[in-house]
Amino acid sequence: MAALHTIRHADELTARDALPGTYALVFHCTAAEFPVGRLGTLRLAPGWYVYVGSAFGPGGVRGRLLHHLRPSPRPHWHVDYLKQFAELEEVWFVCSRRVWEHRWAHFFSAARGARLPMAGFGSSDCKCAAHLVGFRRRPAMDGLRRLCR
Repeated sequence: MAALHTIRHADELTARDALPGTYALVFHCTAAEFPVGRLGTLRLAPGWYVYVGSAFGPGGVRGRLLHHLRPSPRPHWHVDYLKQFAELEEVWFVCSRRVWEHRWAHFFSAARGARLPMAGFGSSDCKCAAHLVGFRRRPAMDGLRRLCR
């Protein structure tokens, strides 16, 4: 069973988090409309948004989350555009060599009240419809905990 962790700030990351893994960024947005590279214009209704990603490169989860928890002066990934218009409230992650990214994206997409604000967001390198899912209410991580057993 992979242990699911939750953090709110970069200083909560430790050396143990420098392992490969999967993460979910939980954002809150009042409303926004902005361009996302070649994908087009993303229109966000007020609510909560979960972006799912993985970190299997150098630095593992810690390295990737250090990037996501700080402003991005020049957007690199789709989520970097989102960070300019939505407040990152919390991060959920597991350190595991097992790739959970696509299962998590499907899990959130299939949840009650879920909506996909933009096809292809964060999923240009896979067959998932998107890795960004929107909700009216703040999503809970309980389902992820069960999924990771």
